[in-house]
Formats: sequence, structure tokens, C-alpha cells
Amino acid sequence: MEEKRHRLSQFAVILAVAALVLAACSSSGGSASPAGSAAASGAASVACEAPATPVTATNIGGEVSVYGTWTGAEQDSFLCMIKPWSDATGVKVNYTGQRDLGTALTTGIAGGNLPDVAGLPGPGLMAQWYKDGALKPLDFVDFAAYEAATPPGFAALGKAPDGKLAGVFTKGAVKGLIWYNTKNWTGDPPATWDELNTKARAAATGDTKEWCIGVESGGDSGWPGTDWIEDFVIRQSGTQVYDDWAAGKQKWTSAEIKEAFEAFGDAVANAHGGSQFVNSTNFGKAANPMFTAPPGCLLHHQASFITDFFKNEAKAQPTDYDFFGMPDIDPANAGSITGGGDLFGMFKDTPQAQSLINYMLTPQAQEIWVKRGGFISANKGVPIESYPDEASKKSAGLLANAKTFRFDASDLMPNAMNKAFFQAVVKYVQNPSDLDSILSNLDTVQTDAYSS
Repeated sequence: MEEKRHRLSQFAVILAVAALVLAACSSSGGSASPAGSAAASGAASVACEAPATPVTATNIGGEVSVYGTWTGAEQDSFLCMIKPWSDATGVKVNYTGQRDLGTALTTGIAGGNLPDVAGLPGPGLMAQWYKDGALKPLDFVDFAAYEAATPPGFAALGKAPDGKLAGVFTKGAVKGLIWYNTKNWTGDPPATWDELNTKARAAATGDTKEWCIGVESGGDSGWPGTDWIEDFVIRQSGTQVYDDWAAGKQKWTSAEIKEAFEAFGDAVANAHGGSQFVNSTNFGKAANPMFTAPPGCLLHHQASFITDFFKNEAKAQPTDYDFFGMPDIDPANAGSITGGGDLFGMFKDTPQAQSLINYMLTPQAQEIWVKRGGFISANKGVPIESYPDEASKKSAGLLANAKTFRFDASDLMPNAMNKAFFQAVVKYVQNPSDLDSILSNLDTVQTDAYSS
């Protein structure tokens, strides 16, 4: 998610991130709680540490409803992050979390049943919802201060075509990270993609495969595969092809995009459980076999946020895992990194919604989640010492040294194109021999999606 999260001083300069989103019931009138969601009030199910600096805010009372993708431990961390604000303002937070947030919000827009504040699937859908009048402008945000606190170019991604701010980033994720179990993978990081495959395939014997991959994510199934393909496009073909592709100017049937799909297909062919496992396994559980004995796989490709799932799904300890950046493929594109950012938008303009969004942008708020793990801040004011493990700090260093950074391409595409890309991944995993027809269909969707 941006969904795609996280950053700091110079490392934050290049951050991006995975797709996140937020959810809750509507504070005015009927409650908007999508099916399959996990509803909660403003209290986490675990103890929350007090912030380093007490929050001072005007007591305004009332309620605010929030939709997001966070459930389980992530939901607890979000609720802990906003608890000091809720205590200071007297505002009751009604939160609803569900993974398939894009579908829930699309349904809510059609039926007029929306939360006050919500996470947004990406800049493309954000712009569409703002154009349709569903999202409200965030005129109350001090844009100059917000822009100065985030990586260059990051804040501008939240602007609508009319120049108004429609979404803000609170959380980031570095993508293209190759994770491994420290008990099963040793040595220096591979310098090239070929070197990685040579080493991994020599070590992947018996029931141990090279990769653990899972692309299931409810109505958004397929998105983890889009991250793979984006990483291949930028490393194989460079930023111009990547930018043209995100903008709808590069055909899906072009040799460059087909080559990226085929590289992903090669990884799937060397993945634990085969295509059925890949398509049926939730992204948060996909790496679990990497921590079994004997291991089901050696490597896992995922963004920086995945450590929360290692701990809560695989029961792994921070010393059990580490990562290196996805190696270069074409030397001409060395040092390229992709990432994403988690956007928040406002569907109902209320004092409570405005206050919550302004609070969430502060380093004080974001540091609370940073200390709990699984979060890279979008605010450069959060000290790197606040990150609880070496993996988080290492993610920051990787971003700081990137020669080229690009935001998650699928999140920049129109919603119809984004959804078709997700679905294409699922179809390709199931039937790789259908690649030509899959890409041809994406060309057709592209023509319509970018002209509407």
C-alpha cells in the first residue's frame, strides 16, 4: 500500500510507500461499517505508552469516524497513535478497519454512507474522488510546513488537478526489499539479480524453494505482484519507461512491460507451493514458510511494513530476519528504488476531522507508532533513534542512498487501470501461457481509463 510506508531526515527524502487506508463508522447519522471489517472504538486492545511530549489541543468534544486498512496489531498501533489526541480533545474515535478499503469507500460514495476521514488507496483514486466531489479540500493544512517535513515531491502527490490539497501522507514504505531468515541465508548482499538467483537456486534444495509469494488480499488480490512488476520495470527499462507506463503512455504489450511480467513469472515458477499457493495465500501470511524448519523458502519480496506480519503471523523475532535491497538488473538503472505512501483524506469537513488530520501529520504523533514498530514516518522530524529495530533503520539508510526514486506506479494509475492490473496478476499467476492476451486486455483498459 502506499498502501506501500515510512521516513526521516535525508532518508525520508526519497520515501514512498504501500497502500494503507483507514476506516470507521460515520459520526453523523448512519454508521458506515463495511462487511468483513473489524470495528473498534478509540481504545487499543493493548496498553499504549504515553507520548514523549504531552499533547496540547483544544477540547472540542464530539465524534470522528475513520476508515482504514489496519487490523490486528496495526489497528492497535494506530489507536495508540491517536489516543493522546483523543484524550486531549475529548473526541470519541469510531474506527473501522478492513483490507479491501477501496471497495468499501467506492460503495460508500455510491450510497452516500461515508466516514469523516479515511485512508486512500492512492493518488490516482484520490484525484478521481476529489473531482467527483466526494473528497473535501484540506485547506486547513499548512502546506508549506507539511511539504518541508516530507520527502521532496511527496507532498505534491496529494494535490488534486486544480492544485488543492486532497490527501496527506502519514506513513511510508520502502519497496523492493528482499527479506530472508538469518538462519538460512548468509553472506554479502548479491550485487545483481543474476547473482541472487544463482546463489538462491543452488541453495534451494528438496522442499525448500527460492521464494515465498502470496498475492491474496480480498478484493485487492494481486497487488503484491504489481510491486514485483514495478520493481522489474524500473530496474530493467529505466525511469522514462516507468513514468510513461504510469502515465498511460507506455503500452502494456510493449517488450519492456512484457519482460517485467515474465521476470515475475520466473519467480512464481520458483516459489513455495506453486501458483495455487501464490494466488490463495494472503500477503501477510506468505512469508510464514520462510520461518519453518526446514524452511519452505529462502527469500521474500515485500515492502518495509511487512515486519509487523513476520512478528504477528510467523511469530518471528527481530533477530530472525533481515533484508537487502532488490539488486540491480541493468547497470544503467543502478540504485533505483520504488516506494509508496499512505494517504489520508477527508469526506466530511468537521472540526474533529480537521483536528485529527493536523495531529496525524505531526512528528509527535507518528513517533508513537514508530516506536511500536512496522512504521516508517512521513515526517522528517521523527528521530531515527526512535525506530525499535535495525531493519527499520536500515530501510532509512537504503532510501538515503537511492540514486533514483519512484512512487508505486499502480497507485498513480486511474482506478480502472489499477484494478485491472491487480486482476491481471492473479490471471497471470494462474495461467502464465495467457500473458499475451492478458497484456492485450490491459491495453484496452488503458485506452478507456486514461481518456475518461
